[in-house]
Amino acid sequence: MNEGYFVGWGTLALINAVLAQGKNRSGLNWFIISLVIGPIATLSLALFDKK
Repeated sequence: MNEGYFVGWGTLALINAVLAQGKNRSGLNWFIISLVIGPIATLSLALFDKK
């Protein structure tokens, strides 16, 4: 597989972790979730309100 794919997916997971922490959610949990479901996690974070 292309290395860029893995770099992009990892970067998205880090961004999601930061977004989650900004919404008072666990950054580590969302990082792991993002590694599995990627853009769907980003959409979920964007739609959820702050805790």
